[in-house]
Amino acid sequence: MSSKDLKRIVKFLPKSSGVYEFRDKKGKILYIGKATSLKDRVGSYFRGFKGLTLAAAKVKPWNSRIANMVSEITDIKIHKTDSVLEALILESNLIKKRQPKYNVEGKDDKSFAYVVITREKFPRVLVVRETDLIKFSILKFHQSSAFPFRLQSSRNSSKPSFFKTFGPYTSKKQLEIALKLIRKIFPYHSAKQISRNCCFEYQIGLCPGPYAGAISKNDYLKNIHGIKMILQGRKKKLLTELEKQMREYSHRNEFEKAAESRNRIFALKHIRDVALITCDEKFKIQNSKFKIPRIEAYDISNIGGDFATGAMVVFAGNVSDKSQYRKFEIRTVAGIDDIGMMREMLRRRFQNNWPLPDLIFVDGGKGHLNMAQNVVAEFGHNIPVVGVAKGPTRKISNFKFQISNQFQMPKDQKLKNIIDNKLLVANIMGEAHRFAISYHKNLRRKKWRDN
Repeated sequence: MSSKDLKRIVKFLPKSSGVYEFRDKKGKILYIGKATSLKDRVGSYFRGFKGLTLAAAKVKPWNSRIANMVSEITDIKIHKTDSVLEALILESNLIKKRQPKYNVEGKDDKSFAYVVITREKFPRVLVVRETDLIKFSILKFHQSSAFPFRLQSSRNSSKPSFFKTFGPYTSKKQLEIALKLIRKIFPYHSAKQISRNCCFEYQIGLCPGPYAGAISKNDYLKNIHGIKMILQGRKKKLLTELEKQMREYSHRNEFEKAAESRNRIFALKHIRDVALITCDEKFKIQNSKFKIPRIEAYDISNIGGDFATGAMVVFAGNVSDKSQYRKFEIRTVAGIDDIGMMREMLRRRFQNNWPLPDLIFVDGGKGHLNMAQNVVAEFGHNIPVVGVAKGPTRKISNFKFQISNQFQMPKDQKLKNIIDNKLLVANIMGEAHRFAISYHKNLRRKKWRDN
C-alpha cells in the first residue's frame, strides 16, 4: 500500500473511540494502541514524516524507533468501541493475544499493570505491577523472545492467592480510573480488613459490605462475575445476562433486584468515561472552547552535565496547569551542553500527541533561541518562540528577552500582552526553573541510593 493510500485511510478515520492496529506488508501486526479519537491519534504518528516514509524523515536517536515503525506500516486496521473504557480493555486483550513487536520493545516490567482477582471467600479486585505479583509469589516471568512479560501461574505455589488476572495494561493510572467506573456498576471489596468497622470503603459506599452481612455471597460473586466479563471485553454477553436476570427477578416479584439489574443495564449502555480522556485531551477541549493561550516554558538542570534533566511547564493564560507539566531525563547528550539537552527535550516533546502551544519560552540566549525555533520549524509548526536570558546576577527577575527573528513579535494581542507582562514571564520561568531543579534533585538522590 502506497503512502497516498495510508494518507487516505487516516483522512477518513472516524473521530470515535477505539483501537488501531499498524500492520506491515506481510500483514503482521506491528503495534496496537487505543484512542479517544482514532483519526487524531493515528494521524499524530505521521506528523513530521513527509510522505510517511523513514527516508524522508530527519531521523535522530530519540525518534528513530517511531520512524522505524512508521516506515514499516503498510496497512491500518481499526476497531471502533462504544466508549474509551472498552477501548482500554480491548487494547489490553489484543496486546496479550497478538504480542506486537513495538508494544514490547523498550519496555520493562514496571511498564505494565494488571488487575488481580484474589482467591478468597469474598474475592478482592486489585491493581498491581508485575514486580508486585512476583513479590507476592503469585506469578512469575515466562521469558519469551516475542513477549517477555507474559505471565503464568507459579509452579512453586501450590495454592496461589488469586484465581484470575487481566492485563497487561499500558497505563496504571488509566486502569485505576477504569476500575472506579466499573465499581460504580459492580461494587466490590478491596481492603485488607474484613470487619465492618475497619472497612472504610463500606462506610463511604464503595464496598457492598460482604463481611458486614450487607450482601449475600451469591450476589457478591455475581458482581465479581460482571467485572470479569467487562474485563474480558464481553459487554454484549453481560447485557444479555442482566436482561435475563431482570426478567427472572420480575417474575419472582423481586422488584428491588429487578430494578438493580435494570440500572446496571442502563449504566453499561451509557458509561460516562470522560475521566479516561487524558489530561492533554481535556486541555485541548477546554482550550478550543475558551480560546485561552497555552504557554509552554522549558528549562534544563544538571551538575557539570551529570544527572541532566529537562522540564516543561504549562500555563493557560496566567494560570499554571500542573496536570500538563512534563519532565525529561536527558538520554543522548553527554557533558556540558545545555543547548543540546534542550534540543533533545523539545524534539521529544513534539514527538508526542500533546496539545500544541500558542507561545514558547526557553531559558537561554540567542543560541537556545535559534535552536528552539529550528526544532519548531523541523516539525512543521509556526509557533512564536521567546528566549528568556537571565541577567548578569543570574536572577530570574533580572532577565532580558530574545524574540526569534523568524516569527518576530506575535500578531495576537493576547500573546503580546503576555510577553509584555514581565511579572508574569518571571513567574512562568521561575516555575520552569523550580520544576527542573526539583526533578534533578530527585533523580540525583535516586541514582545515589541505587549505587
